[in-house]
Amino acid sequence: PAITLAEVLATSDLPGGVVNLLTGRRDELAPWLASHMDVNALDLAGVPQESVKELEEAAAENLKRVLRPTRNGAADGVSGDWTTDPGMARLTAFLETKTVWHPVGV
Repeated sequence: PAITLAEVLATSDLPGGVVNLLTGRRDELAPWLASHMDVNALDLAGVPQESVKELEEAAAENLKRVLRPTRNGAADGVSGDWTTDPGMARLTAFLETKTVWHPVGV
């Protein structure tokens, strides 16, 4: 399904680079994503525990946001099992809100 979606997006009016889809094995892609300077965040759900520390260290090189879910669910409700419903906790870990002020009549 992901490859089909990529083909649909490639033939649509969506500008190039808006959606990037990578295919491959997690063990091959994860170190590159963790250390890449243009990737801003990393969700480690489904990553084996022995790989988590290495990926966190690679992500720290450019102060990348990293969500490290726990196996049994943390206080924020994010489980390490990527097949469970993440709720809003996984989404809000990567959201950023900015306020813009527009002075009027000064």
